[in-house]
Amino acid sequence: MADTQNKARTLKFDIFRYNPAEPDVAPKMQRFELAEAPYMSLYIALNELREQQDPSLQFDFSCRSAVCGSCGMMVNGRPTLACQTLTADLPETIALHPLPTFELIGDLSVDTGRWFRRMVEQVHGWIERQDAFEPTAEEERMDDATAEAIYERDRCIECGCCVAGCGVANVRPDFLGAAGLNRIARFMMDPRDQRPKPAWFEVVSDADGVFGCIGLMACDDLCPKDLPLLDVYGYLRRKALASALTPNAKDSSLS
Repeated sequence: MADTQNKARTLKFDIFRYNPAEPDVAPKMQRFELAEAPYMSLYIALNELREQQDPSLQFDFSCRSAVCGSCGMMVNGRPTLACQTLTADLPETIALHPLPTFELIGDLSVDTGRWFRRMVEQVHGWIERQDAFEPTAEEERMDDATAEAIYERDRCIECGCCVAGCGVANVRPDFLGAAGLNRIARFMMDPRDQRPKPAWFEVVSDADGVFGCIGLMACDDLCPKDLPLLDVYGYLRRKALASALTPNAKDSSLS
């Protein structure tokens, strides 16, 4: 008797199609079919569809290794990375949409860069110093626990999955989302940053910051790099409350 479990499936892809440069052509869902191959990822499948069936299909990719964050999209209603998603883990019919919240470029391609640039400028996502730069100074040291905590936050690849899955970010365009709050926490933990507590308090403590989160925590479920976002939110809330109570000093501890 034939082993039906090893029989290749015919995958059906229902893909969102729309080009903002052609506003007179209405958005639609287009059906594609493709024979499934062993260890096929969505990235591989989409490239085969573009190369063999429709060269106009738009989607983004770069590294194929879940490092660049370019290939984020909605897969059966869930934000994820195409390169990290195996078709074997999906049903035969797969619906693909672009990530919400971000500006649509075309089909499955969105402009995450503009959103992340605005976010970085909003939170001043860089090390700020009060003293003059000294190019010959020895590099500042930090303890291992602090360095490891900063590294965990630096693993964000800015794919936008956490933002796309956030109920608040989808209705409040200025909400920082998990990616923005994670970036704040990264620099708040850095002992080289010399911003005073009130500066951080203004960034994280309004409705667009950590207290705007309604606690659904889809971001924590969806992050493809498994960042400790629950810890980030708890850390920021504790620091915001501490800043309100003792506003004059900078505290870079991880507690």
